[in-house]
Amino acid sequence: MFDLPFAKIPSQNKSCIKRIPVYLLFFVMLSGIVSCSSPDQTAKKFRIGFSQCASDVWRQNMQHEMEREFSFHPELEIIIRNAQLNSALQITQIKELVNDKIDLLIVSPNEAEPLTPTIDKVYRDGIPVIVVDRNILSTNYSAFIGASNYKVGSNAGAYANALLKGTGNIVEVNGALKGSSADIQRHEGFMDFIKSHPGLTVKGRCIVDTVSGQLIDQLTPFLKANNDIELMYCHDDRVAFTASKICGKLGLTNKIAIIGIDGLPGINNGIDLVERGLLKATILYPNGGKEAIETAVNILNNRPYKKETELATTIIDSSNVRIMKMQNDKLLTQQQDIDKRQKRIEEQITITKNQTNIILAISVTLALALILGGVLFYYLQENKKINKKLEIQKEEISNQRNQLIELVAEVKEANDARFNFFTNISHELRTPLALIMGPLEDSLSSPKLHFTLKNNLNFIQRNSIRLLRLINQLMDFRKVEEGKMKLNASENNISEFVYEITNAFGDMAKKKSISFNVINRVNDLKLWFDITMIDKVLFNLLSNAFKFTDENGTINVTVDKTADGKWAKINIEDNGVGMSNKDSDHAFEIFYQGHSSTFKGSGLGLSLSKELISLHHGTIKVKSEKGKGANFEISLPTGKSHLERDEILTAEPVLINTYEDLKIYTTDMEPIVLETETPIATTKENSILIIEDNEDLRAFLKIRLGETYEIHEAADGEAGTMLAYDVVPDLIISDIVLPGENGLQITEKLKGDIRTSHIPIILLTAKGSIEDQIKGIKLKADAFIVKPFNLEYLEETINNLLKNRAILREHYTSELPTETRSNSSNKIDRKFISEFTSIVESNISNEDFSVNEICKEIGISRVQLYRKVKALIGYNVNDYIVAVRLQKAKFLLTNGDLSIAEIAYQVGFSTQAYFSNVFKSKFGYTPSEYKQQKQSGN
Repeated sequence: MFDLPFAKIPSQNKSCIKRIPVYLLFFVMLSGIVSCSSPDQTAKKFRIGFSQCASDVWRQNMQHEMEREFSFHPELEIIIRNAQLNSALQITQIKELVNDKIDLLIVSPNEAEPLTPTIDKVYRDGIPVIVVDRNILSTNYSAFIGASNYKVGSNAGAYANALLKGTGNIVEVNGALKGSSADIQRHEGFMDFIKSHPGLTVKGRCIVDTVSGQLIDQLTPFLKANNDIELMYCHDDRVAFTASKICGKLGLTNKIAIIGIDGLPGINNGIDLVERGLLKATILYPNGGKEAIETAVNILNNRPYKKETELATTIIDSSNVRIMKMQNDKLLTQQQDIDKRQKRIEEQITITKNQTNIILAISVTLALALILGGVLFYYLQENKKINKKLEIQKEEISNQRNQLIELVAEVKEANDARFNFFTNISHELRTPLALIMGPLEDSLSSPKLHFTLKNNLNFIQRNSIRLLRLINQLMDFRKVEEGKMKLNASENNISEFVYEITNAFGDMAKKKSISFNVINRVNDLKLWFDITMIDKVLFNLLSNAFKFTDENGTINVTVDKTADGKWAKINIEDNGVGMSNKDSDHAFEIFYQGHSSTFKGSGLGLSLSKELISLHHGTIKVKSEKGKGANFEISLPTGKSHLERDEILTAEPVLINTYEDLKIYTTDMEPIVLETETPIATTKENSILIIEDNEDLRAFLKIRLGETYEIHEAADGEAGTMLAYDVVPDLIISDIVLPGENGLQITEKLKGDIRTSHIPIILLTAKGSIEDQIKGIKLKADAFIVKPFNLEYLEETINNLLKNRAILREHYTSELPTETRSNSSNKIDRKFISEFTSIVESNISNEDFSVNEICKEIGISRVQLYRKVKALIGYNVNDYIVAVRLQKAKFLLTNGDLSIAEIAYQVGFSTQAYFSNVFKSKFGYTPSEYKQQKQSGN
């Protein structure tokens, strides 16, 4: 009966598809029941935020009036926040209301000045703002609703004038909060009226209020000092009531008349105080709650509204106080009646909702029962099919499991083979390395060894030991990774063990003048650990500490335990170069290399140390700050309950060879000592700057190239750049990967600077990627050599670059004075030559012309000018100036009718005799003889 028509359905699928409309029909029925049964509730369309500045009686009446008006608008939702006279809190609450996605803001500002910027921003962000009661210091709001506080003050002045009959002394009394717009305007309105009536005098302004339960009373001393006061003008009825009590204590009740503001009903409020005779009058100040909600509804529904709504005010005194009280009592009675009716309506709505919910629950339950019955029937049918499929899948999974078992066995076999291969190849590497290091030590011990060969063999030995350390670390790390490294823990005194390891670094500390301290805070601390593993960890951490700590630094090793005795602590702390936050976060990651210092490593040592400590069920942490050193903390558990049976060594532990470990870990920390012959004082024509962070390679290049060139060296990019500016070398060799500025950055900076743009630069790198080579050539590097490089190739590259520079110099000076061509090495050099020669030519007749004037014109130092001119044109600057003058003189002698004296003056010589002497010393004949030769045609 529930089947729907289907067209062209395959017979094997018809039974399944026909059941689907049944379930769909049940869902349609359920939706209908829910929609029909749901109570007709009006959705909330708008959210209104109300920021109230305080919670006094007057503002409570405002809030009650708003709530009454809200009851007629169920589409509105109101969120109320009370700032309790705290402007900062009110600003925060307004921001919270905006974050709550309100559609409109009603605000009664606590103080005008601090609240104005916040209200301005809300209005500029597109949220309508209604300001009630107190105004702000701008017009950036949608509407303002409130009585004119200025008029309230003015009315108070008029009533005071009438009461005192134009003559008398007055004191103005306000609450603790000063600075609100109400306070300012009520004061201004009152004072402006008083100023127009000379018979009235305001003798002072006092604060009378209660803040945090403490009475603030400036009025009592004022009244004692001024016994001629006849009237008090109080800014609100609460202040007026307090003032009346003070007058009562001083016996001044019948002498001083009191005027208040607000005119609220209720005990001890304005109307009650006037009726009891405690106040002469109170000025009604309407709250505008109803008008605020009406305006908000108009704004939200895009209906017309007034931007400024001024509420009417009046004076309540003995003549009309009874009528006002009766009206308020009647309003109160009506409001109570409305509240009762509203409560009954809400109770009826609640009953209706509950009944509707019961009907809905029954309907939903019935619908769900029908649906579940259909679903159960469907799944019973499907379950049979699924069981058949599961049987097939079970058989397939069983087959796959057997295949996985076979595959795991094959993978394990392959892993074992790979690990065995790695272990074997590592051993194979150690064998030739041992055959290299053994004969090396034997050769180095020979007294007949020439110092040049000995230096080369020292380089080989140092780097062979580094390679051995790297191979050892790789083998250990692979053992850990493959689970082949087992813990062989024995009980030892950790304090004595640490002392023995640190003792091996005593000589190193003396050589570097490092304060090396071992602090043992516990005696006879027994610990279960593998001495060979902890040996490696301590040697690695100590060698790093000595490597990264400068001379006269401090290294402290501390052995301690936690208060509960469950952990032993070993701290290795130095005040060296330290690490950046990024480097310390990644310090224990394999193959990570930091860039916060001038030292770089393989990235294996700390990672291996962490793995070895983890095998001991301990931890290792680092705290470091760049430039302030590093602190490595090792934590090892005490006792042996954490160890497995096969992790405990039953035999005696093998003694460690601290000498061999010290040699492996500290070889590259020892300064390079090179033997040289006593140098013969010779002047070398060209200089080379080597920028390389590897001390061994830098020293090797210095030895090899130092016989031919004057060598300058730097260990990082910044130092290399500064040295290039200082010495202006003839050629620079720089590594690409450097601490700080890399080789590509150095090239870009030096080639873009007029002081160093002419210097050829050779870049060295171990990477050798074509991208780096292309980038280097684009940055005007002159050559790019990949490590390891052929030394003869490097030397020939240097020779060729220097020869090409010499050819360029000949080109610049071949046709003195200043004829140049367009095929210079680069634009910066061509510009420099053009500017330099132009300055010389334009001053050729100036006998006082000097090098200082050229330096000022070009903007470089005297030393840099001399070196750059020498490098580009092969002349001393002064010699070049003289040569240009003589070339000009030869031209004038050949092509003019000027006398020798006139020519001497035109080319910048002070006397003819001096000109003749210089000319003859240069060309071998006097100017007169040269002129005669040219005239005779010789």
